[in-house]
Amino acid sequence: MGLFDKVRGQFIDIVEFLDDSRDTLVWRFPRQGNEIKMNAQLVVREGQVAVFENEGQIADVFTPGTYTLETKNLPILSTLKGWKYGFNSPFKAEVYFVGMRQYTDMKWGTQNPVTVRDAEFGMVRLRAFGTYALQVVDAAKLLRQLVGTDPQFRTDEVAEFLRQNIVSQVGTALGNSNLPMLDLAANQQTIAATLAGTLTSNLADFGISIPRFVIENISLPAEVEEALDKRTQMGVLGNLDQYAKFQAATAIGDAANNPGGAGEGMGLGMGVAMGQQMANALSPQQPQQAQAPAGGPPPLPGAGAAQPWFLALGGAQVGPLAAADLAGRVAAGELTPTTLVWQQGMAAWTAASELPELQGLFAATPPPLPPQA
Repeated sequence: MGLFDKVRGQFIDIVEFLDDSRDTLVWRFPRQGNEIKMNAQLVVREGQVAVFENEGQIADVFTPGTYTLETKNLPILSTLKGWKYGFNSPFKAEVYFVGMRQYTDMKWGTQNPVTVRDAEFGMVRLRAFGTYALQVVDAAKLLRQLVGTDPQFRTDEVAEFLRQNIVSQVGTALGNSNLPMLDLAANQQTIAATLAGTLTSNLADFGISIPRFVIENISLPAEVEEALDKRTQMGVLGNLDQYAKFQAATAIGDAANNPGGAGEGMGLGMGVAMGQQMANALSPQQPQQAQAPAGGPPPLPGAGAAQPWFLALGGAQVGPLAAADLAGRVAAGELTPTTLVWQQGMAAWTAASELPELQGLFAATPPPLPPQA
């Protein structure tokens, strides 16, 4: 290498950045002590801006295009360098390429549930997650506030900072929406659009905007979701008795399709059971015998034994009395047709004359004696 080639190698002719990482926000051109030659070519591609920085101060900003670097298109740098009358010698400056495109598929999510008040379910804890797009709108602010002297600033370096801002705003948005929990899914896009505008305003000082914000899901704790699933199942099933009969009929069909002896036996047994269920369903429904009131006397032990009687005499309960004892009560004038009686299986206390099994007692009772002359 000749002397002139070595000297020529100390000067930079082309300044450009080909981004193949897909996640680089800011990249500093590696000057490595070499000087940028005046009239060098600066290539800024779509989705980029090039920012010249001199001794810690931001100078000129170049939008997409190809430029020949000279004093007339470096006005701020020329002022900082003191190039009042033009200057054609090489110069030193830091060049940062800043990505201005949208960086998509950035993830966010709530590590801890957000507690909100719901009109139907009371206090509930919600979790949410989704994606968002990040875009730099002011390269100078980004360099001053976040990048500093970092030679390669990636999206993962700012992701946690953005996630914390997003989660705080998501909790506020869900709490202020005043929407029932069951209506949140129908309003996710509206909430997301509101959050995108709020986050863009909050991040304006950092030169960042959130042009796209997506809420993929708003979920409940597992135990609450399980309870809702059961409630939904009950609503879908409707009449549980009809559902049980349908299940039995389906099982009979499955057993009939089984050629084995076990399947035939099962089909026969289930067929008998199903026949009984259908007979019960088709037969006239008999009114169920009402249960005794809670304050009534308990039934006597022993299956098949005659049930005793109880009498209401003078506001007090008398009994239990065997059926054979009732005639004596009638003869004594204690049991009359209007006396209230009760027996196991009756719904309420009833006048004795209204019961067919007791009417014979009063028919044999002699009439009262005529008055003596």
